[in-house]
Amino acid sequence: MMNTSFKEIEDTIPWQRLTTAYGRGTDIPRLIESGQFVELVNLIEHQSTLWQVTPWVLLVLLRKLAKKEPKKVTMKEINLYLTVASTIEVEIMESQNRLEKMANLLDEKYLWPENEGKDEEWWEEDEPPGYTRDVFISYYYFSYILLKKALPVFNRIKNDNNQLASSIQELLLLLGSK
Repeated sequence: MMNTSFKEIEDTIPWQRLTTAYGRGTDIPRLIESGQFVELVNLIEHQSTLWQVTPWVLLVLLRKLAKKEPKKVTMKEINLYLTVASTIEVEIMESQNRLEKMANLLDEKYLWPENEGKDEEWWEEDEPPGYTRDVFISYYYFSYILLKKALPVFNRIKNDNNQLASSIQELLLLLGSK
């Protein structure tokens, strides 16, 4: 995957092998497609914890957001980004050991097995697949990087959608921007 583009990765994200706050990410493509942002928030963030699926959900959603007309963006969608941003401690992002590339998060050694039958046993382990410290920190880091790269998109929406302007301003502040 090292030389693979994010578009190619997006098309092959193994959602069923990535975890959410409540199990596997199998339903995520359907939730993204139908714009069920509240349900997505519940899966990608829980009690200030981000999950394996979080940066991948952001990758897909932020690409869609960049193509949307500002007036068609909803508060539920902006709340998703606000929720993720509020869990990230920006000042420590640069100092943490993490994976070098986001694509590395999809290496086989970090993915859960195809068979879901032993998931409870996997969670009982000290470090289930994809939850060693450097990998876990990477979910926060790459989520932060994706949100930062979307700053021009958020600014465009803020300037063209008065109803969302104050919420987007809060999001910009959380991301260390004005």
